[in-house]
Amino acid sequence: MSGGSFLRDRLAPVGSILLVILIAWYIAAYALNAPFQRDFDRRTDVTRTGAEFLLATMSQPKPTMPAPHQVAENLWTNTLTVKPWSKRSLVYHSWITLSATLLGFAMGTALGVAIAIGIVHVPALDRSLLPWIITSQTIPILAVAPMIIVLLSAVGVTGLLPKALISTYLSFFPVAVGMVKGLRSPDVLHLDLMRTYSASKMQLLWKLRIPASVPFFFTSMKVAIAASLIGAIVGELPTGAVAGIGSKLLAGSYYSQTIDIFAALIAGSIVAILLVSLVGILGRLVNARMGARQA
Repeated sequence: MSGGSFLRDRLAPVGSILLVILIAWYIAAYALNAPFQRDFDRRTDVTRTGAEFLLATMSQPKPTMPAPHQVAENLWTNTLTVKPWSKRSLVYHSWITLSATLLGFAMGTALGVAIAIGIVHVPALDRSLLPWIITSQTIPILAVAPMIIVLLSAVGVTGLLPKALISTYLSFFPVAVGMVKGLRSPDVLHLDLMRTYSASKMQLLWKLRIPASVPFFFTSMKVAIAASLIGAIVGELPTGAVAGIGSKLLAGSYYSQTIDIFAALIAGSIVAILLVSLVGILGRLVNARMGARQA
């Protein structure tokens, strides 16, 4: 892709959307912070011009909705001006959440692939297990997470594993569904040809079904790793964790530090973008290695 095409097809649309979000954010911040500022000025007998009032609504220490520049300043301060291993650092908290995310994602991916292979090769599992897998995702994760934490704590399992299991619960489903579709994607003629060569089920799996499922696999992994991050953050909430993005959200809600809450959310979003991008790059490399043409 040439530089002009990249600017026109990728950068310009994304930049336009970000600009719209930024403008809407500032408008919302003013609308939500203005009532408190008016009441504060009335109680302190302060008279401001329109510009001064606007600046005051955008610089409150505990605003109802922080302005974008306040969140950006918080991100800058808590990522680049403190040591990464400091408990004030968002890098430190992101790493704590990321470790549970990666462990849960690995377990969820392995479980999803195993379930998909079983469903494709065992008709009874297709009829009995798949409906239950779909039903499991209708249960709110906020209801499941405390149950998992409490049950595992009762048997002495704490720390990283409970959060990773919650991530596994969310991440195995897209992998399982995507792999089932991928393993069933080979053309009937190709399957008949392999059977003509007396290929066993294992040979069909390794030489035809799995190669055909690779694009589906990496697409589902993008969804799974984002869901895994959500699971890790949710898993930190009922534990009263002292580290991690979830703990920053809890602390911010306890002390009405909305700027910290938004900064933690942005940090989590950045981690998610990096993880999804990494899976996408890995998928393109694997597809190129297998001889697939890039769109």
